Amino acid sequence: MATPADVVAFPVRFERDLEIARSLSPALRLTFIVPVYNEEATVAQVLERVDAVPFQKQIIVVDDGSTDGTPALLEEWRTRTAGVVLRQPNRGKGAAIRAAVPYVDGEIVVIQDADGEYDPADVPRLVEPIARGAADVVFGSRLSGGQPQRAYLFWHLVGNRFLSLLTNVLYNTTLTDMETGYKVFRADVLRSLDLREDRFGIEPEITAKICKKRCRIYELPIAYYGRSYAEGKKITWRDGVRAVGVLLTLRVRD
Repeated sequence: MATPADVVAFPVRFERDLEIARSLSPALRLTFIVPVYNEEATVAQVLERVDAVPFQKQIIVVDDGSTDGTPALLEEWRTRTAGVVLRQPNRGKGAAIRAAVPYVDGEIVVIQDADGEYDPADVPRLVEPIARGAADVVFGSRLSGGQPQRAYLFWHLVGNRFLSLLTNVLYNTTLTDMETGYKVFRADVLRSLDLREDRFGIEPEITAKICKKRCRIYELPIAYYGRSYAEGKKITWRDGVRAVGVLLTLRVRD
């Protein structure tokens, strides 16, 4: 497990995206859904970065049964902010996202992992196509280049490319990074998806369902600070197998 000293500090990158935020409606409100499970080393910094995103915002944190120091950190954060903290037994990322959806009050929803792999400085660019009416959903792609990338696990890269290729074949699309944790939605689109996956199968489930709804999907490059298993990474090959099953099942199911 990573310790606070191991956490890679995010570079200061908000300045170049401030102009994008200023160009959008000052009334625009975002909701961040932050699933958390045993992320005491990173969650405080991630929430600080989310709070600095230059929009009106609602932050909903779902503690998915953490057993480390995460609950105490979240309670401290809740007492000094207007954030919402929901708690549930450990059921997985998908279950945490579903638990948060009924509380969403923003026009645009950002899924924000709490592990420090995704930089909230990218959010203004991801939000912009939705805010100007061009997109229904935006995926932040780790695999399209142009942003800082920590070298990470080769077989994860192979798995991500395979799952994206399978998605493109089954759903006639051109995504480069179906498994990305940075997915941004019009709030009404997210509410309409009838999500059921509890764990990381939520990523292919979301992708399959928005493709079948013929939503307008954009991709933009994002920074990625991938972790090793020693640093707390949780997704495994079993989740990859589940992703294949979800993609195939939803292709033939109404």
